[in-house]
Amino acid sequence: MTIDCTDLAASATCEASPGTDAGPGCGVPAVSVSRLTLTEFRCFAQLRVIVGPEAVVLTGPNGAGKTTVVEALSFLAPGRGLRRARIDEVTRWSADGALPVAWGVAAHLRTPAGPAEIGTARDVAAHANGRERRLIRIDGQPARGQGALADVLGVAWLTPEMDRLFTEGASVRRRFLDRLAYGMEPAHAERVSAYERAMRERGRLLRQRSRDQAWLAALEDTMARHGVAVAAARRETTDRLTMIAGSAQEPFPAATIGLDGGVDDWLDRHPALVCEDLLRDTLAKARSADAESGGASVGPHRTDVIVRHAATGRAAGLCSTGEQKVLLLAVVLAGVRAQAATRGTLPLLLLDEVAAHLDARHRGALFELVGALGVQAWYTGTDPALFRPVRGTAQFLSVDAGHVHLSRTAT
Repeated sequence: MTIDCTDLAASATCEASPGTDAGPGCGVPAVSVSRLTLTEFRCFAQLRVIVGPEAVVLTGPNGAGKTTVVEALSFLAPGRGLRRARIDEVTRWSADGALPVAWGVAAHLRTPAGPAEIGTARDVAAHANGRERRLIRIDGQPARGQGALADVLGVAWLTPEMDRLFTEGASVRRRFLDRLAYGMEPAHAERVSAYERAMRERGRLLRQRSRDQAWLAALEDTMARHGVAVAAARRETTDRLTMIAGSAQEPFPAATIGLDGGVDDWLDRHPALVCEDLLRDTLAKARSADAESGGASVGPHRTDVIVRHAATGRAAGLCSTGEQKVLLLAVVLAGVRAQAATRGTLPLLLLDEVAAHLDARHRGALFELVGALGVQAWYTGTDPALFRPVRGTAQFLSVDAGHVHLSRTAT
């Protein structure tokens, strides 16, 4: 199935040079999708959508496949996508219940440097050997690691499930912050992965009561080097987010973002190299205790992300449900602007069922802010009427039972 929406797209393009101002209308060029291809991905056996650089609105009933389309786009960033799905969970099952086959997501991009092709797929050979991993290709060439995706494309998203961000555990907030950090500094993805791999291996050795002190020391050195780098990148990210989100953009509230953790406290008082020594020494001294607990008692994996309503100083988790929604949206939009300022390009913005969860005032403000930024936003929703303010500027597609069509709502 091929859907070409470019005939409905507006003629405006973003040709300004990268700037340093991350405010609305700053003229920073956007990276946008021109063609998206899905193969054996969830409910789609094959789908190809061709779109212009403008916003895309996907409407249709619940369960039709709208979120699947934006989830596929989220797989063009490091990690497990906006649904936190395992690699084997997104493969389309055949009607006769046969074993899953390989899936793939590919996109042709418009970038300031010219066209680019990126794609990811299930590694069938690894699956046959009992492992699950993704293959990555950039401009037709295999890439090593998911971090290569972040070098080409930034992706930010907001979903209904994220409404619980401020009331769930700290690990959810760390992942949220790390995704924003990937967009500003792509190398952050590899550092997080390297730290977590070393931490898991150290934990395995400690549980086995290994006496290989040299190997434990090497793993702790890796954790110290990458762990402090991860903490420093998160700190820089929260500083940038607070600088942007700390300025109120009515009707969205101003927000401050901070970190709470042992390594983060060290970085407030010491240079990074000193913090590496502190983390290395603390891990070595904690081996016995960590062997009993099965984890690591100190490190950036213990950090929490604290978001506060700037006007009241109240932690977001203590704010009303409505305040939490708009605070979260304000932080996500700040992340988009921060990426524009640091990388000189705007990311994709995926907004799954967001319009339906905002009142008319905030919904209108969202459309205005996103439109002023010039980012290619992908909206989903069940009610086309909610997107009436963007008719004439956005591209409308209707999704129904795994099929995508041009929507009459666009006319």
